[in-house]
Amino acid sequence: MSADEVLAKALRYREYWGAEGGITVSGGEPLLQLEFLTELFEKAKQKGVNTCIDTAAGPFTREEPWFGAFRKLMDVTDLLLLDLKHIDSAAHRELTGADNANVLDCAKYLSEIGKPVWIRHVLVPGINTDEPSLTKLGAFIKTLSNVKKVEVLPYHALGVPKWKSLGLPYTFENIMSPTAEQCALAERILCCERWCC
Repeated sequence: MSADEVLAKALRYREYWGAEGGITVSGGEPLLQLEFLTELFEKAKQKGVNTCIDTAAGPFTREEPWFGAFRKLMDVTDLLLLDLKHIDSAAHRELTGADNANVLDCAKYLSEIGKPVWIRHVLVPGINTDEPSLTKLGAFIKTLSNVKKVEVLPYHALGVPKWKSLGLPYTFENIMSPTAEQCALAERILCCERWCC
């Protein structure tokens, strides 16, 4: 679909959005399609539509030409939902297969330019529910000046059947959802009076 077609489809639901509503592009990873996303958001802004990106920031780099394209996208982006999976680099690599230095650098850059973000942290028992990791992540979040909200999202296994139907192995199939106590600990550490979980 073209950017015009995607926007036309979204605009059919505009009356349900409310005063602050708009469009959110998620994924997969939206930052893998910078040119299309920029075109879509430019057209959305021309129609007075708020724009939001839901991203894990994996592709982020300050190297050109990618960084220039990203800066152009930020000119027409109102908000980012930024997924911070783990603060520790080695644990992040074990979890995702990639280092998190660029993800944290993206968070820092968005703070530098004052681009509003909601931090989202999926709480996965045995991976990122320990107090030292949560404390370190909370300390990092507090260094950012642009955070409008922090969300602690309990892990769930609702995607297992989809992966099985595709014949793909699901690494976290035997992991349970976090307990109420684990969620409460994460919310106490990651959230403060500046923003609410």
